[in-house]
Amino acid sequence: MQRRHLVQLAATALAAPLLDAHAQAFPVKPIKLVIAFPAGGPTDITMRALADAAGKILGQPVVVENKPGAGGTMPAQQLQTAAPDGYTVAQIPLGVFRLPYTTKINWDPIKDISYVLNVTGYAFGLVVPADSALRTWTHFVAWAKANPGLLSYGSTGTMTSPHLTMELIAQKLGLQLLHVPYKGSADLMQAILGGQIMAAADSTGFAPQVAAGKLRVLNTWGAERLAKFPDAPTLKELGLDLVQNSPFGIGAPKGTPPAVIKRLHDAFKQAMEQESYVTALARYDMVPMYMNSATYLKFAQDTFTKEKALVEKLGLMRQP
Repeated sequence: MQRRHLVQLAATALAAPLLDAHAQAFPVKPIKLVIAFPAGGPTDITMRALADAAGKILGQPVVVENKPGAGGTMPAQQLQTAAPDGYTVAQIPLGVFRLPYTTKINWDPIKDISYVLNVTGYAFGLVVPADSALRTWTHFVAWAKANPGLLSYGSTGTMTSPHLTMELIAQKLGLQLLHVPYKGSADLMQAILGGQIMAAADSTGFAPQVAAGKLRVLNTWGAERLAKFPDAPTLKELGLDLVQNSPFGIGAPKGTPPAVIKRLHDAFKQAMEQESYVTALARYDMVPMYMNSATYLKFAQDTFTKEKALVEKLGLMRQP
């Protein structure tokens, strides 16, 4: 036993310098950043700005790969089979923390992801076409009550924050709504502009369409009104005790060396401060929202607990 212990100690001592050397050299090739929503939407546009800035700091390109679907959880799932070397990182939307409660999976969102940093968060709201007869939230609620199950709204996917928040609102008000899921904001905007749905619950990826006079905002979901939509009331102002924002950041595979995590953290934190990224966020009423690795892990743990309560309240828990 003693001989085996000495061999293990020797192997660890030999491996440590190799890991340090790897971290010091990192990166020596492009890094892949997997994001949860399609090209052309607010996540894609803002994360590409961040990736471009981080790539310049790291000295290697950070290449964005879009993996939409499954309520925004595809990138996190991809981390489960990626090498823990820092060359694959992924966006971690809030939906990742509710996934085990709704779907049987063989990995743990807390234990099986190395949390790098949080970078921003979505602002949300509900929009209708500019020529819709549902001119205010009062009209929306009245029409939904008079026509149970017929008022169609789209979201960025089943079990995403827009979907679950709308279902929570419907539960509180006794509404029956018709939910239509899409893969992301770009697809959702095409659907509402094309007349396929009556309303859209989304992050503020709808901002350009509102500015162009094509859509109208019925409400927003933050603690305060958004500067870009000063006339749109919050849910709290409308008598609904709800605030929904959705921080998201970047994770790496479990087992990624701490020195590599720190290198990624430092580069992306610096990238968050670049004007190109701040400007891209501002297009969608988003702001940099920094959490370091330890704080982001704690946020993930707390959110994992809160999401269980939400899924249970909506009666969406999967059966064992």
